[in-house]
Amino acid sequence: MHSLFNPKKMQLTPFLFFTGKGGVGKTSTACATAVALADQGKKVLLVSTDPASNLQDVLEVELTNEPRAISAVPNLYACNIDPEESARIYKENVVGPYRGKLPDAVLATMEEQLSGACTVEIAAFDEFSHLLADEKILDQYDHVLFDTAPTGHTLRLLQLPTAWSGFLEESTHGASCLGPLAGLEGKKEMYGKAVASLADREKTTLLLVARPDNSSLLEADRASAELKAIGIDNQLLIINGLLQTHRAEDRVSTAFYNRQRAALNKTPQALKQIMAYSLPFVSYSLTGIGNLRYLFSSSAVSASVIEEPSVKMDELPGLNQLIDDFSEKNTRVIFTMGKGGVGKTSIASAIAVGLSEKGNRVHLTTTDPAAHLAYTFQGSDAQDNLSISSINPEIEVERYKKAVLETAGSGLSAEELAYLQEDLESPCTEEIALFQAFAAVVEKSENEIVVIDTAPTGHTLLLLDSTEAYHKEMSRSTGDVPENVKKLLPRLRNPEETGVVIVTLAEATPVLEATRLQEDLKRAGIDPKWWVINQSLAATDTTDPVLRGRASSETKWIAEVNNELASKCAVIPWLHEEKIGYEQLKEFSL
Repeated sequence: MHSLFNPKKMQLTPFLFFTGKGGVGKTSTACATAVALADQGKKVLLVSTDPASNLQDVLEVELTNEPRAISAVPNLYACNIDPEESARIYKENVVGPYRGKLPDAVLATMEEQLSGACTVEIAAFDEFSHLLADEKILDQYDHVLFDTAPTGHTLRLLQLPTAWSGFLEESTHGASCLGPLAGLEGKKEMYGKAVASLADREKTTLLLVARPDNSSLLEADRASAELKAIGIDNQLLIINGLLQTHRAEDRVSTAFYNRQRAALNKTPQALKQIMAYSLPFVSYSLTGIGNLRYLFSSSAVSASVIEEPSVKMDELPGLNQLIDDFSEKNTRVIFTMGKGGVGKTSIASAIAVGLSEKGNRVHLTTTDPAAHLAYTFQGSDAQDNLSISSINPEIEVERYKKAVLETAGSGLSAEELAYLQEDLESPCTEEIALFQAFAAVVEKSENEIVVIDTAPTGHTLLLLDSTEAYHKEMSRSTGDVPENVKKLLPRLRNPEETGVVIVTLAEATPVLEATRLQEDLKRAGIDPKWWVINQSLAATDTTDPVLRGRASSETKWIAEVNNELASKCAVIPWLHEEKIGYEQLKEFSL
């Protein structure tokens, strides 16, 4: 098994970037590493650029975008850059000059194009790039740690000359996340130095943080390959939250342990070539300097750190009550939404089976590979009331990109075409392509309840909607939004027809990111009524001291979701075995 990650025993580069899926423990790992290095006498700066950052919660101090000395840790300084605010300023710098000169519909399109994750990321990169480009920084600090790294997509865009031109001011393909970098004029040289620092093995190490589960490891593999392709190849892998031992008499503990090992055995081959370390699954919440120091300490955590769960789990609804609610209201389209790894596919499958068992005709579709649904329903006989399909993201995205390139790409120079091709690699492109595929499924299923695993964000919905208005206003588009998409947008906003289920885990980052997702959807006129807290240890009867300790830390987030964030909240316990096949899914849902 992997060696334990311990920065006290390693020679680390000056710049350390922690990256990975939401909820894998990037912030806690970065904070614990920063504390350990500072305790060794190194002068350390810890910087977060995560929109859902809980850096100040972990360190238990108030932070701003200016470095602040952490009194409990001599030599440690931290700042919490707000990329959302940076993105707002960036967006206004781009759109502001056109106010009063272009129609409101055009301005709305421009603003929405600049409201996506890519714009937030480029604005965050602007904030920390001066740290990478300024040689004086390394005179002030021995190490600078970044909680969240830029993606290969963003870095490739920055390296393309057209990104710095006015090309997108004339572009009509309507897919851009960034727009021209007019809001960042004069910074091209600094960005070049920053990208060069990222690729310098003597200066920078990329730490890929993953959980011992399949989706997290696949994401780490994708990020690794994407960043290696542009020269950032000094990488380490940290498997976070690995249960070290288990109680044979405890079914939850045993299943937890075995499932993690099974996932590690399926680690992608390319990821196996990277030096890998692990961090233990701990019984306590990784907040506060004392607990952060425990992570790399040989001493055991004191029993006083572990508290018994206080939330009355039996008073919260289960999945069966969510299914009853949708059935009674005759909801026709149901989306499950949330970050990868929270269990959307399992929840969507159980909802579909539960509604089918109530006599409804149901169609279940997903963007997960077909093998996943085939695996989930393996050994199941065909059901009269349930049909299943799988949308292949790669096929749909390639089809969409081909259509855009055939229209918007006509007549472009080689440089402009290169920008357009890279621009189409953005997450928004995939969402729009998949949304069009979903719209086609829904249109063909007027007589069925349609359950859709993975849905577009509010940003994508608004982008499609404003693009439609833009087409009407300017009449210079490469083509109209498909008719089935136009019909589905208002349908999604109609609570009598559509229900959105936000799936999360009872942990800081998944809840914070789900909160942002809900705000995003509300901005688009969609109000989710149900949240599902999945895989809850607090809802189990485990006697394992490590798992029970973690269960107690969940109750804070369960209470926040139930009392403040969700209109209705269902809690599903961590299951000691996967629910495979129709009959088990039926048992799970009823």
